[in-house]
Amino acid sequence: MSIDRSQLAGMALFEHLSDEQTDWIAAHADEVRVAAGEMLLREGEPARCFYVLRSGTLSLFRTVRGDEVELNRTAHVGSYCGAVRFYFGDQIEQSYDSSVRAVTDCVFYALPADEFNAAFGRWFPMAVHLLQGMFAGKRNTEQLVTQRERLLALGKLTAGLTHELNNPAAAAVRATDALRERVAGMRHKLSLLASGDLHVQQLKHLTGVQEEFVARVAKAPALTALETSDREDAITDWLDDHEIARGWEMAPVLTAAGITVDDLDLLAASTEPEFLEPALRWLGYSVETETLMNEIQQAVSRISALVGSAKQYSQLDRAPHGVVDLTEGLDSTLVMMAVKLGENVRVVKEYDPTVPPVPAYAAELNQVWTNIIDNAVDAMDGVGTLTIRTGLEGDRAVVEIGDTGPGIPAQLQQQIFEPFFTTKPIGQGTGLGLDVSWRIVVKRHGGDLQVISRPGDTRFRISLPLAAPTR
Repeated sequence: MSIDRSQLAGMALFEHLSDEQTDWIAAHADEVRVAAGEMLLREGEPARCFYVLRSGTLSLFRTVRGDEVELNRTAHVGSYCGAVRFYFGDQIEQSYDSSVRAVTDCVFYALPADEFNAAFGRWFPMAVHLLQGMFAGKRNTEQLVTQRERLLALGKLTAGLTHELNNPAAAAVRATDALRERVAGMRHKLSLLASGDLHVQQLKHLTGVQEEFVARVAKAPALTALETSDREDAITDWLDDHEIARGWEMAPVLTAAGITVDDLDLLAASTEPEFLEPALRWLGYSVETETLMNEIQQAVSRISALVGSAKQYSQLDRAPHGVVDLTEGLDSTLVMMAVKLGENVRVVKEYDPTVPPVPAYAAELNQVWTNIIDNAVDAMDGVGTLTIRTGLEGDRAVVEIGDTGPGIPAQLQQQIFEPFFTTKPIGQGTGLGLDVSWRIVVKRHGGDLQVISRPGDTRFRISLPLAAPTR
């Protein structure tokens, strides 16, 4: 029902209005009564009315990670809530950004947002311009800083991936150059054997020995440094006893292939003395060639694995939403952040193999893992233990990312998910990483993100539903 203009007296919000403006407010406002404990409006609903408190006590709150967080409680006459950005009209999509509950019996004056917008624009055009500018400026600032944060993160990941790709690529190039030299040497030694008086049967025997030696390369046992040194010394002494020049060069190659002095004795027994050195050189080149080809294969496989991890991380070949293996996403994120982790961060993985894939936006979850791991490494100052766990709790999958840093003070733990809040020094953080992570987990996936922290043990706990929410 409409109200009398005398009822607006004493409200600071309306005290400087003209008689015409006050009459308009009184004619268009409706009185709304809300009993104690009842809701006036709910967060997320379309913002249709601008409410002014006439009497009673209200509670303004938001739902954060499933809990109601009270933002304000007031009995001040003239306090307002609801469509507080009515001055934008239909320029933006408007919804209530918080909920309001009556603590005691309350009386509100309700103004239709669209009608109030038109009148307010006629009365205070400059104020409308300033308010719109402030809101748009804040929103643009958040967008620019968020984009900058993402670009910085992309730059770090790109640098890390480039570094990781460079190592196996350089190894492949070095092995290829060495392989070219060894193949040339092998052809030379084979020509020496073929040009001599080596019997065909002996050449066939050498070919068989070559196949045996080459096959041993992949099966060579792992040796300790002391065992390797002892075997190299023994082979060097054997080569010196048989007057093989520069035996110390050949000994490491034969040792790495798992060849022993006993094998060399068998070779010497079946080879004419004048052909022993070229035969050994030829076999040595053959073994080293196989070793180099293995190195090239390992380097190329490493590059292929890195590219695969990058595709998994970015989800370039997948639909935006689908069934996601959490372990794959976590592992690909660790690969992408290998340089950031460095040599002084020990990574401990405690994955529960019973955790099934979850319905999710994979690339967005990878962004969550990246933000939290990046913060964890910074908190430890690059030295410590990073622990990643997965598990099941009822109808939810749980991921825990923990670090051994100094911890987050208790008084700050409720603020770390707020936009622009950061514990890092000025210039080293934007305060958006955890805010973005919280919105991805809670708003996008219907999950939960919490932090449990004490000195030496900080854990971010992410829970995700195993079933897609019903729309």
